Amino acid sequence: MLRCSKSSINRFPGYILRQLAVQVHQLRAKSGRPPFKNRHHDDDEDNNDGYTRKRKGNQEDRLQLYKSRGQHLLTNPRILDSIVRSSGVGPGDTVLEIGPGTGNLTLKLLEVADKVVAVEVDKRMVQALHTRVSEQGLSEKLTIISKDALKTDFPHFDLVVANIPYNISSPLVAKLVFGGYHFRSATLLLQKEFAIRLLSNPGDSEFNRLAVNVKLVADVEHVMNVSKRDFIPIPKVDSSVVKIHLKTEIPNVNLNEWWAFTKTCFGKKNKTLGATFKQKKKVAELLNLSKVTNFDENIVPLDVFNSSDDEKDESIFLGSFKEKLVGILRSADLEDKRPSKLSNEELLYLLSLFNKEGICFHDQEKPMDINASFASS
Repeated sequence: MLRCSKSSINRFPGYILRQLAVQVHQLRAKSGRPPFKNRHHDDDEDNNDGYTRKRKGNQEDRLQLYKSRGQHLLTNPRILDSIVRSSGVGPGDTVLEIGPGTGNLTLKLLEVADKVVAVEVDKRMVQALHTRVSEQGLSEKLTIISKDALKTDFPHFDLVVANIPYNISSPLVAKLVFGGYHFRSATLLLQKEFAIRLLSNPGDSEFNRLAVNVKLVADVEHVMNVSKRDFIPIPKVDSSVVKIHLKTEIPNVNLNEWWAFTKTCFGKKNKTLGATFKQKKKVAELLNLSKVTNFDENIVPLDVFNSSDDEKDESIFLGSFKEKLVGILRSADLEDKRPSKLSNEELLYLLSLFNKEGICFHDQEKPMDINASFASS
């Protein structure tokens, strides 16, 4: 290889430098490497414009990835192998993969699993995935469901292994753990901040309604962190892999009530429960919900007060109902407690006290949508 110091190059005439440049490019051409300018241009384009490249023979096509849809493809083969190993997938397993993209993880799973069910809403990704799997002769082991993962029922599966699109992480996790599915574990690649919230415990600053609800029915463990530079296009934050195991025994609680109750408590998670349940709007809301519970005949809903002459009585009754709410909190010694510091056992106990007194948090006449309940968690 030609080496010259900067000072010696400055002494060369222009035509000699041009000849040296031609020789360098000729050497690179013989080695099959592109010229310097094109090589740097391609690298910059691949890293910055949000496109990924797929090769077909001597042709190159481009598939645009949308960050707004959470489309970030994991490309590091070492991380892909680690995810498959940590999932515990075996030769007799059917794996559910959500958001397979162009199939980097799918191909690794197909090498080990009996079958893979891939759910992908993007038709372009479906076509790219089908092509790659066909080229490897693995099409018989793959089933592709080209639908929205939040709106379709999943067929039988033993494991979930997936790089979850960032924008549907919360409702999708809720669907897996509350959707009535029975599976051994779910190994999920999630945005790191989301994973931290999922793994948090009472007293942690990140502890929120999502963690409370998931911990009711499942255990979550941290597997590893993944750098944002292992993705194309590069996201703004790092990711983490977590593993979720469904509990064999769960508390006997009405889930609609539980979800609505935790939504009330964690609306302002650092407020005391006393402050939350003393708010006039919340008191009125719970009082109106009581009309469909049929638990306590002494509770009169606000809509019985129809005329302006009853406004004074309404105010008095509202105050009386507020005292009932606060009295329940005091009986449980939780009036001055913050929900972010409470365990699930304490929250379940408090909910049982409210229900015992005929106070409900969910309108029993309306079924609750899991996706809507967790969309903002």
